[in-house]
Amino acid sequence: MDFRHVQFCLHEGLAAANSGRTIDIPQVQDLFRVAAFWAKDRRAEDLAIAIRNSNPVVTVWDGDHLIGFARAASDGIFRATIWDVVVHPDYQGAGLGRKLVETVLMHPHVNRVERVYLMTTNQQQFYKRIGFEENQTTTMVLFNKPVTLTQEDWAIANKDFHT
Repeated sequence: MDFRHVQFCLHEGLAAANSGRTIDIPQVQDLFRVAAFWAKDRRAEDLAIAIRNSNPVVTVWDGDHLIGFARAASDGIFRATIWDVVVHPDYQGAGLGRKLVETVLMHPHVNRVERVYLMTTNQQQFYKRIGFEENQTTTMVLFNKPVTLTQEDWAIANKDFHT
């Protein structure tokens, strides 16, 4: 199938950097539901926060239909992490995923860093073909639980922070 007509868009947060197209959160949710088992239940509000705090964000469109998505977070010099690389199943196998990842890697916030990390459950071979290597030295993870503070706890923490 010929996918030369699809459009790759670069975003800074939710806004478009190279086109008039903004990120449509409901379409991101739909894409995740069909192509990303790890992200199929993400809430719109949470996705908006994650996207606003990511740079770059790359989307792929077939007309008005979102068919690909990826985002990264980076300090611009030492480390970057690529997140949420997703291509709609109807469009997989044509090189769009590779181009999506390469677009993220070429972005100025990512292309100069010493190390680019990503986590994947089942796609190790795909990423190896792009140049990623398995890394046994950084396998730690903290499953953080949301912190709930009472107003009294918040006041104490805020007072301690400002003294």
